[in-house]
This record gives sequence, C-alpha cells and structure tokens, in this order.
Amino acid sequence: MEVAADTLGQGRVPLKLLLFIDKRPSLTQQVQQIRQYLKTLEDRFQFHLDVVDIGEQPYLAEHYKLVASPSLVKVSPPPQQLLAGSDIVSQLEHWWPRWQEEHQPPTKDIPSLLEATALDLELAEADDQVTHSAELIKLSDEIFRLNQIKDELEAQLRFKDRIIAMMAHDLRNPLTAASIAIETLELGYAPNQRRNLDLSPELTGQLLKHAKTQVRAINRMITDILKTARGATLDLQIHPQELNLVALCEAVVEETQDRIQAKALNLATEVPKDVPPVYADGSQVKRVISNLLDNAIKYTPEGGTVSLIALHRTTQKVQVGVIDTGPGIPVENRDRIFEESFRLQRDVTQEGYGLGLALCQRIIRAHYGQIWVDSVPGEGSAFYFTLPVYRA
Repeated sequence: MEVAADTLGQGRVPLKLLLFIDKRPSLTQQVQQIRQYLKTLEDRFQFHLDVVDIGEQPYLAEHYKLVASPSLVKVSPPPQQLLAGSDIVSQLEHWWPRWQEEHQPPTKDIPSLLEATALDLELAEADDQVTHSAELIKLSDEIFRLNQIKDELEAQLRFKDRIIAMMAHDLRNPLTAASIAIETLELGYAPNQRRNLDLSPELTGQLLKHAKTQVRAINRMITDILKTARGATLDLQIHPQELNLVALCEAVVEETQDRIQAKALNLATEVPKDVPPVYADGSQVKRVISNLLDNAIKYTPEGGTVSLIALHRTTQKVQVGVIDTGPGIPVENRDRIFEESFRLQRDVTQEGYGLGLALCQRIIRAHYGQIWVDSVPGEGSAFYFTLPVYRA
C-alpha cells in the first residue's frame, strides 16, 4: 500500500481516501489524471491517500464490493462513498467541495489539542476497523480455499478407488484369454502329462503370440493402476493418432472367440472395409470395445446374438455399436447407466453393466465423441459411440 499524499491544512477535517488500481496499461493515463488532480488539492485541503493494487490485496477490493477499477473510496469520515468509472476526476470536482463543507469544524479556529486528539483517535479507529474487516475477509478466503483443496483431495481419493476397481474388472478379460492359451499349450507340451492335443507348430505359434499380446495388455493396465494409485494423474492418458478401426475390431473379435463359443452365442460383425481411419488412442478404444463386448456376452443368454457394427456416419464421425439380445436396461436407468457409482439393482451382488461403463464414457469423451445406449427391456441393449475421422 503506497502513501500518495498526507498534507495538513487549516480548519479542515482530514479525509481518508483509497485509490484501487490494477496493472492494465490502458488505465495508466486515467490513474495519472486522478493523481494529478489530487496533487492540486494538497496545499488547500487535508487528506490522506492510499493506493491499493487489487491484484495484491483482493480481499480489500471484496470488502468495499468493487466492481471496476480504478475506484476511489472515501473511507472516513463517514459515510463511505465510492467513485468509479472513466470520469473519476469530474466526480471529484463535484464531490470535493461537499466533502469539505460536511466536515468543517464548528468554528474557523485551529482545533484545540483535545479536538485534534479526538480526531486522531477517530481516524485511528476507522483504520483499525478497515484493517480488521480486511483481515477477516482474508482469513475467510483462506478457509474457503483450504475447504476447496480438501474437497478436491477427497474427490481424487474416491475417483482413484473407482478407477482401480474398473481397471481390475478390465484385467479379467486379457487374464482369462492368456490363461486359456497357456492351458492349451500345457495340454500339448507339459512334461509328465498325457498329451491330449496334437498342436501344430502354426497353432503353437498363434497361441504363444496370443498369450504374449494379452500379457502386454495386462502390463499396460497395471501401469495405469499404479499411476492412479500414486496420484500421478487423474486424467486419462490419451495419445491419439491415425487408427485403423477395422483392424482393431477384428483383433477384439478374435480375442472374444473363446467366450462366444463357450456360451454358444452367434457373433455378427458388420464392419465394412471402407470405414475410414479414426483419430484415436488404439489401446483406449480397444478397452471400450472389449468392455462393451464383455458385457454383451455376459448378459446374452446361450444361443443369443451379439453384434459388433461400425459405419461412417458423417464426414467427421465414425459410429461403433455393440448390440446384444440380453435382458435390456430399464427405462428409468438409461440416463444413469454411465455414472461412476451407479449399479443396476440386479447387479448388486455381481459384476455387470455400470462397473466399466463410466470409464468407457470418460475415454470416449476424451476423444470428443459421444456414447449412449438404446434398450428395450426383455429384448436387448445397443451401446453406441462415435470417434472423429482422421484428417491427414
């Protein structure tokens, strides 16, 4: 706070003024005009001016309920008065004579020592009140800021718990696929065990490659879990690039064949070869498709149908859909199915829709896409999402 003027005059009650400014270059000239005008009054009137930078002391600006800068506040003697806008100098010319008349002493004599002392006490009390109010506002701001930090930290902890649960759910898919491949190899090559399978070198290579791919996927997910647990980031790490969606869908379908066959389901795919590449993170989009297919397989009864489709919806978007013939989703729950903490009543005691859907929504939204569900109870559900077309 800078003291700009403190000049004693004869027969006048001193005024205490606060000039609130900021660092905008466009206000420099106006502030100079205000200072120059006040300087012309130093020889005739008694006043005390403090210059306050709003950026350095925002709680004072809040205390005086300022909505613009520069602003000039007459703090004492009361009543307080605020001058603001682009014409503060002209407002000063209007109000200054009135301020002087209102605060003249009853006689033209120089105030006695007693009166001067009383006046000093009055000004000191006014200063103390301003300082006290400013400190209270500053403390209130600090309490509000600390409460915000506390709420953010609690939200981060809840978020980490949910993400870890979702990733643990996603780990089961590649873990199951890797286990099946390894068990198949064991049946053909484990020592001291009757060989039930005659595995060709080509099939052996495919099984090894499949197991290796799934182990890598598990490793990536564990890395994500550890990063989240350490609080390294609360945002999904999205690295978009040109992505062949057709090849990605084919890879996901291949990984689900074992589960499809185990339930004797019919798998229908409609992914045209001319679907254009998208601008997306392949590993994250794969998680979305795998999660939706996993849910579809889980809820479709034996002999039912699961479909994976894709179409070039517009010049800017590609749409992917996973459709099942399961029990469907109640109408009243369709708007909540993607909430992080929402579970369908039927899933309270088991995994199902809702555990990974919130993460799917986060992934798709991070790609500036949309995800939604259409469902008819008793007939099935269709989950759709969009991705941006890649532009070279």
